[in-house]
Amino acid sequence: MMDRKRLLFFGTSEFAVPQLQALTSLGKHDLVAVYTQPDKPAGRGLRSHPSPIALAAEQLGLPIEKPKKIRDSSVIASIRDYRPDLIILSAYGLIIPREALQIPPLGWINVHPSLLPKYRGAAPIQAAILAGETKTGVTLIRMGEGLDDGPILAQVEVDIKDHETAGELSERLAKIAADLLIQTLDKWIQGKITPVEQDHSAATYAPKISKEAACIDWNKPAVLIEREVRAFNPWPVSYTYWEDKRILIYKAKAIPSSTEGKPGEVTKDVQTKMPIVTCGEGALLLEQLQMQGKKIVDGKAFLAGYQKIIGSILSSDCFGEPNKDS
Repeated sequence: MMDRKRLLFFGTSEFAVPQLQALTSLGKHDLVAVYTQPDKPAGRGLRSHPSPIALAAEQLGLPIEKPKKIRDSSVIASIRDYRPDLIILSAYGLIIPREALQIPPLGWINVHPSLLPKYRGAAPIQAAILAGETKTGVTLIRMGEGLDDGPILAQVEVDIKDHETAGELSERLAKIAADLLIQTLDKWIQGKITPVEQDHSAATYAPKISKEAACIDWNKPAVLIEREVRAFNPWPVSYTYWEDKRILIYKAKAIPSSTEGKPGEVTKDVQTKMPIVTCGEGALLLEQLQMQGKKIVDGKAFLAGYQKIIGSILSSDCFGEPNKDS
């Protein structure tokens, strides 16, 4: 019978929650504590909110640590005091220093939502959608000091569905990652896995997404803008301006353009009664959107409330004041 091991879990975002839950349900090992980022202000009142992992850990009755930095000697000491045999990290968001990496005898396992060495970095799911990939996946690696460049322990490939948003894909990958982690964990503990070095020459990177990146440039081809809309849902959400109001676009579809309008010009689709926006190449059917300060609605309901938008030009000025064409 395999000895029970002492595990620590490091995670912050919603993506990591199914893996934490799976480890707890497994019951073979002792999950002695969970590390997550400190509570952050959110919402209109900017009240402090715990991370999704903090909420999940609380529900599971697990000890929770919320250090601002792992490099602090007191934090390193706290990790060492838990005497972990193995540490699992998923969507944590803070750099792990060498001193911490050397603590557990079985190392750190990093759960990464891409087919490494593709899309190392902070936003691999968004990057895969933006690049027009049809496949992505989940990779488990043994962590080192580099950025997602450790040797591979396990990997599974997943198809990206047509029109799938980053949020939808993340939810699917999170569950797949939980299954893969459980399938891999004991094999790693028992020494039945030989890590495989990544092909570093094939590495690509997925930097952190900024809010500014979500501003739509209507001069781009519609197929690229559609990818952006998918990649930036649920955050930071693609947006444009009509007059002085911001419009958030949650779902959209690239279609052939039947008019010769200017990029950003709004027309009405006869069949769906939803807004169509001319792009640098093709057009974009706006299926779900939100006027500033209003509720999210489908394109038909939006157009019924804002008929005057037809014929106007939406702003493509992502670095200055919004245009006020009408």
